[in-house]
Amino acid sequence: MSANGFTRMSIYGINLDLFSSSPIVILKVEEENRYLPIWIGQPEARSILMKLQNQEFSRPLTHDLAVNLVSELGGNMEKITVTELKDSTFFATISVDIGGRKVDIDSRPSDAIALAVRSGAEIFASDEVIEEAGVVFEEAMEDAPEEEVVDKFKDWMNRVSPDDFGR
Repeated sequence: MSANGFTRMSIYGINLDLFSSSPIVILKVEEENRYLPIWIGQPEARSILMKLQNQEFSRPLTHDLAVNLVSELGGNMEKITVTELKDSTFFATISVDIGGRKVDIDSRPSDAIALAVRSGAEIFASDEVIEEAGVVFEEAMEDAPEEEVVDKFKDWMNRVSPDDFGR
């Protein structure tokens, strides 16, 4: 974990909860085998996946528009932070620098992550959220064959539900 209460994360992938058919974005603690699954909506999952897969469109989509607006107004998205987990709901902020003025904007984690993949903003999560909702695997997932990783997440997802993360 970190010294300042927040840990840098990366996007590990997006999976589907077999019970609810809801997408789950999986964030990974850098340099650890700890993962943070966050249930998100279909549109946000599509938005994140499209950017991760480098799909381009002739006109900006909603998240592209938001990044363009911030940029055209002289701002820079510096980071997004998953700040808390309350009543099974994750909360996040988008940290924007506008001419030296730092602004934290309340956001759903799914939208914040969609903006981060477009803007290059760093992704963080509070250590408390990681401690409460994170999942640890004993061995490095990167070292395991992809099928084994998918099988492990499916096994884990078969044992949990969104309600497990607020109790």
